[in-house]
Amino acid sequence: MSIKDNSEAIFSESPGKIALRTLRKDKRSIISLSILGFIIAISLLAPIYAHFVAHTKPFVSSLDATTTIGGKVVPVLEASTTGLGLGVTPIGPTWNPSSYFLGADGQGRDVMARLLYGGRNTLLIGTSAGIICIFLALLIGVIAGYRKGWIDAILSRLLDVIWAFPVYLLAISLSVVLLTSGLTIGFIHLGPGSFALPILIIGVVYIPYVARPIRAQVLSLREREFVRAAVGIGAKDSTIIFREILPNIIPSVLVFIPIIVALCMLTESALSFLSIGVQPPQASWGTIINDGLALLYTRPWVGIAPGLLIVLTAASLNLYGDAVRDALDPKTRSRGDA
Repeated sequence: MSIKDNSEAIFSESPGKIALRTLRKDKRSIISLSILGFIIAISLLAPIYAHFVAHTKPFVSSLDATTTIGGKVVPVLEASTTGLGLGVTPIGPTWNPSSYFLGADGQGRDVMARLLYGGRNTLLIGTSAGIICIFLALLIGVIAGYRKGWIDAILSRLLDVIWAFPVYLLAISLSVVLLTSGLTIGFIHLGPGSFALPILIIGVVYIPYVARPIRAQVLSLREREFVRAAVGIGAKDSTIIFREILPNIIPSVLVFIPIIVALCMLTESALSFLSIGVQPPQASWGTIINDGLALLYTRPWVGIAPGLLIVLTAASLNLYGDAVRDALDPKTRSRGDA
């Protein structure tokens, strides 16, 4: 193929195909997706690990449970040998996948099994809240930016009200209120222990951080020549939005997704750490860190392990977000090719 034919083939590719090709070659994308894929995979395998490998019930207290180490049967909760000798100390890591790999918590539950189940819940809540946030922010941002006038004024003031509160203060306040009585919307009732409550709370508090940039971008696009031309020929508002506006803001939305999911996941962990997120007997990485506070000096892995997974997951999502941003930015691609 000649140079001319090759260049024509390259320029005939759609921006989406070019971005995908760039992502497949980006080391940050490969590394971050590999880490995320591994964490998601082991979290999804939590039931298999608990029932067929560790043979444990991660949501049931096991104060009198025993395990075998080096051919010797030992209690999972050992009598304390420090101070006055009161209380018990859970068994430490055995590094044996079939028997308390990361040790036990203060109630004799397998930390590794709870860690995997907690990952499922943290990832589920973070991802679901992120999707809700992006969807509502996209809807509000497009409507406010395109319609302008009194619709824009009302939606913008609503976003300003949410924006005025610090994120964690607003999330904590809503969680405390809703966790006491739940939430009832018409015939739908969400109980205090429902995962839908933290998903809804976290998804709502981050809406302004996405909706405001989208609104600004739509306001700018509305004055562009191709949009004015569509208006001039009598195109419907829905046609203009779906054919002219949305294709131009989708790249920004795609960049927001991994970043917002990471923020939602961190917020869920913080709320669960404060006991106003995922409720017992369910687990999340935040609740497991809370369980490990009292064992920080004797069994530090109870708190360290979920903390490491939170850091790895959040860092991988942010790294992938950077890779997506660069892949969708023609200026960055041209600098990379040069």
